[in-house]
Amino acid sequence: MHDLKHLDAEAKKLMMELEGKTLKPRERAAIPPQEMPAQDAQKRIGNMNEVARGYTEAQVRLESMRCLQCKNAPCIKGCPVEIDIPRFIKHAEDGKFAESLAVIKESSLLPAICGRVCPQETQCQEFCTVGKMLKDVNKAVSIGRIERYVADVELHGGNPIMPEVASPTGKRVAIVGSGPAGITAAADIRKAGHEVTIFEAFHKPGGVMVYGIPEFRLPKAIVEYEINNLKQMGVEIKTNFLVGRTRKLRDLIDKDGYNAVFIGSGAGLPKFMHIEGENLIGVLSANEYLTRSNLMKAYNREHAHTPIFVSRVVGVLGGGNVAMDAARTAVRLGAEKVYVVYRRTEKEMPARVEEVAHAKEEGVEFLLLQSPKRILGNEKQQVRAMEVLSYKLGEPDDSGRRRPIAIEGSERELPVDTVIVSIGNDSNPLLEKTTEGLATNKWGNIIINDDCSTSIDRIYAGGDIVLGAATVILAMGQGRKAAASINALLASESGD
Repeated sequence: MHDLKHLDAEAKKLMMELEGKTLKPRERAAIPPQEMPAQDAQKRIGNMNEVARGYTEAQVRLESMRCLQCKNAPCIKGCPVEIDIPRFIKHAEDGKFAESLAVIKESSLLPAICGRVCPQETQCQEFCTVGKMLKDVNKAVSIGRIERYVADVELHGGNPIMPEVASPTGKRVAIVGSGPAGITAAADIRKAGHEVTIFEAFHKPGGVMVYGIPEFRLPKAIVEYEINNLKQMGVEIKTNFLVGRTRKLRDLIDKDGYNAVFIGSGAGLPKFMHIEGENLIGVLSANEYLTRSNLMKAYNREHAHTPIFVSRVVGVLGGGNVAMDAARTAVRLGAEKVYVVYRRTEKEMPARVEEVAHAKEEGVEFLLLQSPKRILGNEKQQVRAMEVLSYKLGEPDDSGRRRPIAIEGSERELPVDTVIVSIGNDSNPLLEKTTEGLATNKWGNIIINDDCSTSIDRIYAGGDIVLGAATVILAMGQGRKAAASINALLASESGD
């Protein structure tokens, strides 16, 4: 079903049939969606290599032919960074991949990353006319897969298209955090000719893309490639630099002479359920579990210096992409059984459809409409089981999803030796506590104005530190918006 040769042969055959024809919109929409080649499920659970293998050239051109080139381009409305989607797809259809990528890079510096991890089905592809014609968003033009292909052509060709940088302005901007928001803001500000320095708390730049997303979904070599492009533009990156500890936020302006600051430090403080037994040995946050595996390569037990918990039966709590990442990592680390325990149904699950499907193929079992009431331990204070309660769905809550209601008396024991909690993140309170006058909401997220400015003059913010845990592309969208505001501020002071 996912075989590369078979899918490529089918695509080539259909391409030959359609070549030279002027296709009407309904004929384009009738072209079958191209399936993504993938590693065999039984093989991939034994390695950390990327699961999705990417389109072939015939597939990407055929998928691009499905685009109707709508004049009103509804897909762009769903893109937080407003890539000119029809224009880059048209170049891909014609086999002009460098030109296609150049269009994407007008708006995004991270196409190889976004093409892999962005939830296109709830963003650009949700608005696709083809999907609406076929009454199925899963049959919309696969915009993300096309983006990934044209980005990978550059990646493997070794001849990057670098954005043009304006003449030096003498202005300096500090970026706090090197995740998607910070990288995007840095690129757009640097393009305007300003000096840019990124301050990163970890020893490697990339934020959630290196510590949160597993290798099998986003190879770290790709993140490193995109970071190197940023460096080639002249952006300086200082690692092991924790703003709020190494240096106070206000000091970057008052003492170090930066003309503006952008905070893109993310939301890295894991939430817990506050139930009995969460302090037992074997209860982990998904953040810690994934950071050890992804950033510190703990999965490579023979060579890594960082240990990771050895599990036999794992219960992952939550239904988002991070929960899928944790469950699928546990499978690869040798767990005999992995459960995803989620208190709603699969329909309400926020994880991407593709990630859920991959998890199922890899043997992860989904326990839906269930949630732990408490975690049970043995005499050594080690996890031995979860007491799980069943739920039914009531009326929709503030999220628009139906509220889960506990069914009294439905408790049962689920034997596990590891519990990985993946129910979301809060913002780290460090900046709030060390920066007088920085306004935050009750969750600790920084409050911003429409232009991404904060309560402190010359300090802007965006991404998860503002939105709470969101997506790579939403963080990038805020990074772009903040960069535009900072560039406008500095331009006005230069008299440009």
